[in-house]
Amino acid sequence: MKTVLVSAVALIDVDGRVLLAQRPAGKSMAGLWEFPGGKVETGETPERALIRELHEELGIDTWASCLAPLTFASHGYDDFHLLMPLFACRKWEGTPMPKEGQSLKWVRANKLRDYPMPPADVPLIPILRDWL
Repeated sequence: MKTVLVSAVALIDVDGRVLLAQRPAGKSMAGLWEFPGGKVETGETPERALIRELHEELGIDTWASCLAPLTFASHGYDDFHLLMPLFACRKWEGTPMPKEGQSLKWVRANKLRDYPMPPADVPLIPILRDWL
């Protein structure tokens, strides 16, 4: 089974809320909410991939020094295994805007379970909630 490396981030605003993105129609798991991020391309570090993805998907810029490793998910789907480091980030430039048809929502950590998420994201919620 192929292992896919995806880098994700918990963007945390000054009020302690976390940004969630809703997967748009036409993508796998459409309608589910997730932490922003994306696949790590060949030759990229997870941090570099996240910086690229945040710029492409949300129009914001951040730096590797602002990405703090928090936890990771390891989840087997039917046709691949997902390995996903989750970083925490409190500093970026710009205002997150949906650039790829996704919806965005700032959510308090204790309300993250109210949003349906892909199976790999769900185990990250209690860790993030306890950390915040």
